[in-house]
Amino acid sequence: MNSVITPTSTNLSRSTSISSLCNEDYGFLTDLYQLTMTACYVGESLDRSVASFELFVRKLPKGFGYLIAMGLAQALEYLERFQFRPDLIAQLQATGIFDNAPAKFWELLATARFTGDVWAVPEGTAIFANEPILRIEAPLWQAQIVETYLLNTINYQTLIATRAARLRDVAGADATLLEFGTRRAFSPQASIWAARAAIAGGLDTTSNVLAALKLGCQPSGTMAHALVMAIGAKAGSESAAFEAFHRYFPGAPLLIDTYDSIAAATMLAERVAAGEIELSGIRLDSGDLITLSKQVKSILPNVDIFASGDLDEWEIAKLRSAGAPINGYGLGTKLVTGNPVNGVYKLVEIDNIPTMKRSTDKMTYSSKKQIFRQARSGQFTGDILGLASEGKGLLQLVMSDGNRLQPDDDLATIRKRTDANVASLPVEIRDINYDGLSPVTISPALAKLTQELMGIPLSCLA
Repeated sequence: MNSVITPTSTNLSRSTSISSLCNEDYGFLTDLYQLTMTACYVGESLDRSVASFELFVRKLPKGFGYLIAMGLAQALEYLERFQFRPDLIAQLQATGIFDNAPAKFWELLATARFTGDVWAVPEGTAIFANEPILRIEAPLWQAQIVETYLLNTINYQTLIATRAARLRDVAGADATLLEFGTRRAFSPQASIWAARAAIAGGLDTTSNVLAALKLGCQPSGTMAHALVMAIGAKAGSESAAFEAFHRYFPGAPLLIDTYDSIAAATMLAERVAAGEIELSGIRLDSGDLITLSKQVKSILPNVDIFASGDLDEWEIAKLRSAGAPINGYGLGTKLVTGNPVNGVYKLVEIDNIPTMKRSTDKMTYSSKKQIFRQARSGQFTGDILGLASEGKGLLQLVMSDGNRLQPDDDLATIRKRTDANVASLPVEIRDINYDGLSPVTISPALAKLTQELMGIPLSCLA
């Protein structure tokens, strides 16, 4: 397809940070209870206790066999910039909510800096339920306050990256996959994160111009129905709208379903045959895509067909199964919305004392943990969730004393990691309707510790 749709060049080796996308100070972008708990910790002289929190997902969304971890770069950028603006501290004081808080609480906010360590799996890593995507080891008050922001960026980007990986897996390596979700994303900032995560997860590029420029990609898109209707109404025909667009974007793909897709395809075929125009592709955005794509292909056999319109991995699987001759897809609403990744952030240790939540259906495993990946001939066979003290695993130390230990991975590296991780998984786990068991077991040491803390028979732990 022409470069109006398909990127002709990218520079995914470029790194993108929060500061380059948004200038807001996000210190106070947290839930109120993080601050009330911090005030309590200060009053009880617990604020400096060393705490370990882990961010993980209890259950995967329905039909998901795995998740692709994403959002670490933005999480680390946030932790590096962690602070509270004096004017916002004054506004918080004026609310009266913290009238009984200790004076030291305000001192902490005024001089705040994240001084902890961060362990995390690399972005693009396949993970499963109950496996920590990252662990924060820091003074209790710091580790507590950052929870909201970390969940926000990692939950959302992990969802988008996972959907993108599933879409790529279903559509195949040769299909063009474009992220079209900006108008449906939950905020302008979310649209940037969605574009980043989608490309890192397997899509080719995005229609979001700002995101593409920041991420080192070429933005991609065609036209909207409004252009066809506006120029067509003034000039008297759909053909005139196509001619006008091609004056400025020669050979570009054309959106042909504004009125009658088959009539438009027939007209374009006649003009191509007469040598009047060159055409690289067409886009279909509505109707029965299986029937329409086959009919259009018979009329324009040498032209690529691009489809859009509330598509997801299940719809693409249906199209491919029916033999629809579609070369590329635009993914928007269902990519950037849908069932959330419900990650949680739980205290697992404080001052070397293991802690665990025992609530019904919400039990957590205690202590600092590590993921030990098992493979045979490069193919995934299962994970063991064990204690961090048991050895090296997928979680790596990426920040020490609030300082990053290495630069962010670029998108090309993350994309390759995503591809390799998905390719290593068994076919059944990659199935878009997966309903099997989690491929994760817990180590004997973690099982023993859990049994000691709860008195649970070992046979019940999995």
